[in-house]
Order: sequence, then structure tokens, then C-alpha cells
Amino acid sequence: MPAKAAAALDGFDLAILDILQHDNTVPQRLIAQAVHLSAPAVQRRIQRLRETGVIRAEAAQLDAARLGRPLTLLVEVHVHDEHPRRTAGLHARIAAEPAVQQCYAITGEADYLLVVTAASMADYDALAERLLRGDENVRRFRTSVALGCLKLGLQVPVLPDAPD
Repeated sequence: MPAKAAAALDGFDLAILDILQHDNTVPQRLIAQAVHLSAPAVQRRIQRLRETGVIRAEAAQLDAARLGRPLTLLVEVHVHDEHPRRTAGLHARIAAEPAVQQCYAITGEADYLLVVTAASMADYDALAERLLRGDENVRRFRTSVALGCLKLGLQVPVLPDAPD
């Protein structure tokens, strides 16, 4: 899939995005004050950022452990053949599986890297059975259990780094 071209964003857009990606519940009037624009101008910019796909989603970040899913697992998946015809079923199962939080096609030894949440190892084993074990194109997979989380987030650096 080709990379999408970067959107033409000005300093106001970047400042708005920085605020929203840290807390998208900030009222638009407060964003307007922070970036020195009118509230209607901020509203128009946010709408444009949504319409152009710069803002892909607006969602709450949940604590999986508090919801009974304390395990985070990183799963490297190796396939025999990367042709779309051979991987379509795997892609569809991954996309439909709520426990898969992220999935990347990667370079290196593995072909895919999945970030998965599970209630228990038995829960993960059942997930691996559904997603991977029955697929003849899956050569092997290797699972690592996260022992702790040093950083969690999907923030993208949008503002220039402060000078030293």
C-alpha cells in the first residue's frame, strides 16, 4: 500500500493537533485561546483535519488490566508466501479480532508483528488457535509477553523540538 502524502498543515493546525492528541475532550473555546484563533476558526480546522484523514479517529484509551485483560503480548508471525491471495484470510481474521490492538507488516525475519491483549494465557492460546494455527500459510509464530509498560500512546510528534 503506497504511503499517503503528508497533509499541508500550518502552525495553527499543528498546535490544534498537539492539544487534541493529548486530550480530545478539551473544549474548542479553550483550544482557540491556546492557539490564538477564534472558536469558529478552530472548529473549521478540526472539521477539515477530520475530513482529510489527518485525524483518523477519536477514541478513549482504556486500561486493559482494569477491564480484565492484564496481558499484553507481542506476536511475530512468519508466513510461507506473502502474496495477497495467500494472506487474505489471515488479514481478515486479524482485522476482525478485537484482542489484536495493532498489526504491522514488517521487514526482517518475521512478516507481521501483532500487539495483543488477553485475559490469561489460556485466553491467548485460544486466540492463537483461531488466528494462526489453522492457517497453512503461517509457517510459525513467536510470542513475547510484556513484563511491563514503559510508555503507551499513539501520539505523533507534530511540534518542532524546543532548541537546547
